[in-house]
Amino acid sequence: MKILIISDAWKPQVNGVVRTYEHIGNELEKTGHEFHVIGPADFPFRIPMPGYPEIKLALAPYGRLQRMIKSFSPDVIHIGTEGPLGQAGRQYCIKNNLRFTTIYHSHFPDYVAGRVAKFAPCMASPVRNFAIKKLRHFHGSAAAMMIATQSLEDELKEWGFKTPMHRLTRGVHLHLFKPGEVELFHDMPRPVALYVGRVAVEKNLEDFLSMDWKGSKVIVGHGPDFDKLKNKYPDPYFTGTKEGEELAAHYRSADLFVFPSKTDTFGMVLTEALASGLPVAAYDVTGPRDIITAPHLGALHEDNLAHAANKALEVMDQKKERHKHVRENYTWPSVAKQFLKVLEETGL
Repeated sequence: MKILIISDAWKPQVNGVVRTYEHIGNELEKTGHEFHVIGPADFPFRIPMPGYPEIKLALAPYGRLQRMIKSFSPDVIHIGTEGPLGQAGRQYCIKNNLRFTTIYHSHFPDYVAGRVAKFAPCMASPVRNFAIKKLRHFHGSAAAMMIATQSLEDELKEWGFKTPMHRLTRGVHLHLFKPGEVELFHDMPRPVALYVGRVAVEKNLEDFLSMDWKGSKVIVGHGPDFDKLKNKYPDPYFTGTKEGEELAAHYRSADLFVFPSKTDTFGMVLTEALASGLPVAAYDVTGPRDIITAPHLGALHEDNLAHAANKALEVMDQKKERHKHVRENYTWPSVAKQFLKVLEETGL
């Protein structure tokens, strides 16, 4: 089967969307499928995404995209994002009476509302409602929409989404993310609480940075708020972006993973942390509540992140149990099978 992904998030970007399609593609190609991604880098005219200059968006991509789709001649078209490329791909499919699938990766309404709230708090709610309406319309034409968790499905249905929803979870590379030798943070007061992810307003990182904590805090990642938060909070250790074995070593060397976001739809870093043996502390919201489903995995709290963090410390010693849980529930081969199953059940 020739599978085409149209996504505004693709290499050289580094984020959960990119990793999801990279790993699914690798697994599908092992089983004989042809997997191709069209991303912003395939287009000569691009503009920086507001607030994220490292992310480039294709400018007026329809004509070139149309030629690329015809050249690849896919059996299946999957639209991975709702940006300019996703919009153009959706337009092409509707114009040519082609069935397609979509996926809901990011809570864009909450992201944009959070940014608007920084400058015009009174506009945050209207902007959020408008974004929900636009996304509902975008996905409404799809034959199926893939979502990561039951909580997200429930939330989208409350927002009035009618598109048939199918589960597509996420995986972890268990050869990389696993308990092991503590290589870092030897000179830091314990326990070491770790955050991995984008340093941006929608990640609610200040809840973690301002949290009462008797040990140390480490922030791995970069983003538009990096310099501001590093200057505002001089005590936490900001490492910048880490990848591969270096990232895995940061997970293994910490004592606890703290996830302050309230807007993520899954949180791949949660499963990476669990696979590395770390208990997780997070808010009781979509994403964490679907992953932290047993006491040995960590702790959630409705509004007190410090309480969740201290509760999660009580199960620090159950590293092997957490790794086993991830091995049984979150692997990329199983995710690729889920992806194919959605296509088959949708009749594509």
